Amino acid sequence: MNKIGLIIQREYFTRVKKKSFLLTTLLVPIIIIGFYAAIIAISISGSSDKQKIAVIDQANLFNGKLENTKDDKTDYTFIQNETEQSFKNKYKSDGYSSFLYIPPIDVAKPSGIKLHSQSAVSLNTKSKIENRINKAIEAKRMVIAQIDPEKYKAVSSDISINNAIDSEKGERKSEAGVAYAVSFIAGILIYTILLIYGMMVMRGVMEEKINRIAEVIVSSVKPFQLMLGKIIGIGAVGLTQFAIWILLMGLLQLILPLIFPGMFHQMAGVSGNAAGSQAGDTQNALLTVTEGLKNLPIGLILFCFFFYFIGGYLLYASLFAAVGSVVSEDQQEAQQLTFPIMMPIILGFVIMTKAVNDPDSSLAIFGSLFPLTSPIVMMGRITYGGVPWYQLGLSMFLLILGFLFFTWLTAKIYRTGILLYGKKTTWKEMMKWAFRK
Repeated sequence: MNKIGLIIQREYFTRVKKKSFLLTTLLVPIIIIGFYAAIIAISISGSSDKQKIAVIDQANLFNGKLENTKDDKTDYTFIQNETEQSFKNKYKSDGYSSFLYIPPIDVAKPSGIKLHSQSAVSLNTKSKIENRINKAIEAKRMVIAQIDPEKYKAVSSDISINNAIDSEKGERKSEAGVAYAVSFIAGILIYTILLIYGMMVMRGVMEEKINRIAEVIVSSVKPFQLMLGKIIGIGAVGLTQFAIWILLMGLLQLILPLIFPGMFHQMAGVSGNAAGSQAGDTQNALLTVTEGLKNLPIGLILFCFFFYFIGGYLLYASLFAAVGSVVSEDQQEAQQLTFPIMMPIILGFVIMTKAVNDPDSSLAIFGSLFPLTSPIVMMGRITYGGVPWYQLGLSMFLLILGFLFFTWLTAKIYRTGILLYGKKTTWKEMMKWAFRK
């Protein structure tokens, strides 16, 4: 164990002291927060933009009146004594960004409505105009059908159903959108971590083999000790980097309002403006997210995230280490050998997309129990809080068992491959090494 500890220290401190580690660890949170701040700044700066749209309403669809809603900053002007062709050549010079042409139409089968512009209008603007036209057509149809619009509003219904989860701790409200987002974020993080740090283990083994350092090391320690020390040491580097990222991002979010006070005062002003329903919608969305996070089993999610992160990393790192031990300098050979390892990771992500929509399906249950896919798939199920404890316990037990099995298997490959040079190896031959007595 003392030798494994020395290898772990060497792997850990060698990588932590590199400039690339320091730059990556410090720059990634800054870049993420920078993008976050830029998105906020762009959103705020664009919120005061107004558009002037001319309307030629030959069908008298709007009866010469089109009032703005609270979240619509577009100015509509009705144009008289103009045709589509005559106004097409001068609406830009008259100061209009676009103009809406409504020909005489049959409200039963409306057609021929056009929105002229010099460039493509935004999807948001197009959607708002389409909604206004649809409502106007519906109003005309109700008049023709002799339906009182006020009575129609009184009898129409628009309800939303609250999903109440009955757990041992009592009833709690479910926010499916928040749970869906948390599942995807956790799954993508584990998916990315497995690939990045697994490949890092493989490259580390390859470098030592190419530089003939491994020959010196294995004269003092067993190949299994060398592989295990390398896996744990690089995993510790990943955990350190991950912890620093979380800490730095938290600090940067606290410091950001001090660096850009004007931007955040403007945000506060927008949020507090009762006349702006868009700000109200944003505030409601934030409240929904906050409420949804409160109703999620955060403690269980965090525990499972770190368990499956560590367990999944240890399992896949042993497989990547085995590949690194049989590859010399041929990068194409490394890609060919890593492809079968990457397939279960990709499969796990695909099954997770099914699990977040149907967490109790047979495919989702299988994916959350199978050790090669459980680190990703289980995160897609656990956020909904409906995973039975025996399935969670079995999944964790099988992951630990899978790690021990694959570590034993790949150690036998590693023992032979680390000292093998000048020969291309296949998975068939590697399996012979693994099961050779």
